[in-house]
Amino acid sequence: MRLRHIEVFNAVMLTGSVSAAARLINVTQPAVSRILSHAELQLGFALFHRHKGRLVPTREAQTLYPHIERLFGQLDEVQRLADSLRGQQREDELHVLSVLTLGQEVVPRALRAFRALHPGVQVTVESLHSSQIVSALVLQEADVGFVFSALSHPSLEQETLAESHMVCAAPRGLLDAAQVAAGEVQLADLAQLPVVRLGLNDPLGTLLNHACREAEVGLKSSTITVQTYHAALALAHHGLGVALVDACTAASADRARVDVLDLLPRIAVPVKALRMPNRPSSLLADAMVRCMRGAILETLGG
Repeated sequence: MRLRHIEVFNAVMLTGSVSAAARLINVTQPAVSRILSHAELQLGFALFHRHKGRLVPTREAQTLYPHIERLFGQLDEVQRLADSLRGQQREDELHVLSVLTLGQEVVPRALRAFRALHPGVQVTVESLHSSQIVSALVLQEADVGFVFSALSHPSLEQETLAESHMVCAAPRGLLDAAQVAAGEVQLADLAQLPVVRLGLNDPLGTLLNHACREAEVGLKSSTITVQTYHAALALAHHGLGVALVDACTAASADRARVDVLDLLPRIAVPVKALRMPNRPSSLLADAMVRCMRGAILETLGG
């Protein structure tokens, strides 16, 4: 199938008729019919049959369509990349991506320092999941991204800014007073307590699972699964379970409602900056990276 065949086929699948498909892709109805007939001739089988005035896809068309959808998704990515390349001329803008956790405490502190250095720069900040940040940076839709335990990608540069660590945020009164006074708790001591589960494929969840295997500890998960670390902390605030989160998240914990203790054995959580090399706004991105490093250290120190 040629690209034009694919475009017409996709339009008919979306709209269900030749006339609607013609309007969708801005061509005449005869052109759609002609291109569709040519596609079927080349393929050697029918793509649609008529039923009560509508075009109904054949079994072969239904088999083809998921592959066509993926192809159009890739074409959309090409268009997004082209749009990003066309818009790279502005030197007074910075587009920053961050995992949600860093966006609560760290990014605001970094922006305060950045604005003092570059008050005229227009800054856009988005909070996304790590995989979304990687994808957006590869498509050059942003200048810099900040993540935990970054997913590797050959097109991106990685720089470790600081090393956070995982801590235990437990509802007040749940842990032994001696543990709270010591300020640390062993992973094994949490085995019989309800621990709020993190979503599948979460970077911190992966680190925690690895640490549990190494320590031969099986944690008793609560019946609640969350997608963000601040959601886990919020549940701990309301007494619904123990939250095992990074120290940056724990910086916003309400110490009147939860006890925050270092988790042993120590689970390091590197905070990384990701960038496409040689973007025009790299000087601004450099400044933001420096401000983020300082903000992380300030948050962890606090």
